[in-house]
Amino acid sequence: MSNFINRSLLTAGAIALVALGVAVAQPGSRPFEPTVGQAGKDVVWVPSPQALVDRMLDMAKVTPKDFLVDLGSGDGRTVITATKRGVKARGIEYNPDMVALSRRNAAAQDAPNAEFVQGDIFQSDFSNATVVTMFLLPALNLRLRPQLLEMRPGTRLVSNTFDMGDWTPDQEISASSDCTSYCRAMLWIVPAKVGGTWKMAGGALTLTQQYQMLSGTLNGQAIGNGRMNGSQITFTAGGRTYTGTVKGNTMSGSGWSATRG
Repeated sequence: MSNFINRSLLTAGAIALVALGVAVAQPGSRPFEPTVGQAGKDVVWVPSPQALVDRMLDMAKVTPKDFLVDLGSGDGRTVITATKRGVKARGIEYNPDMVALSRRNAAAQDAPNAEFVQGDIFQSDFSNATVVTMFLLPALNLRLRPQLLEMRPGTRLVSNTFDMGDWTPDQEISASSDCTSYCRAMLWIVPAKVGGTWKMAGGALTLTQQYQMLSGTLNGQAIGNGRMNGSQITFTAGGRTYTGTVKGNTMSGSGWSATRG
């Protein structure tokens, strides 16, 4: 009789908790635990080595002024690590179980500012990010590339292992000896769009742009060493090096300026 009463009381208590919106663990239930290689929407899950995550954030030179978005955030380690550096960070993850796991990991690691949302990275707006991190396959990077190239000039993109096709990275690094697999990362800095003709004092600057690389002519003479670093432009012509900043339809540096023709 006493066992029956106790079970009845427990059941009543559980019903009351559910009514209050409190989750009740079922006998034998366990929190979700991911397995390396488990299938996802577009990729299988493999965690980024922590040693590489640290190097990726170093390479992106993140600061508390940044807003980082991790595409396919998995167990949340990149976002959590970023917030521990004072960075505002959000993870976008398709698998709701992984999202819940990330939130538990953030709570366990005292990272209350780590944000995780469930969603499809190809249908998500992350245009306000200043840093984007990813560990996706090359084909997915290529699908994202047009969207990434439309982001604000100077946005830093960091990929674990996989490249962006013919868009050459601005920097590559490897993790320390603590990393045994997937230990390489690449950085791209979104360049301002400068292709076309610009009017300069006494002549015309014509630029052809391939991602961050520039070629062209100044007053009919070929330029050299043309390159964009976000909104910063550099090229040489006529024995002179030009460096400046691009702002919309104008660019200027020490002793020179140009407007888009």
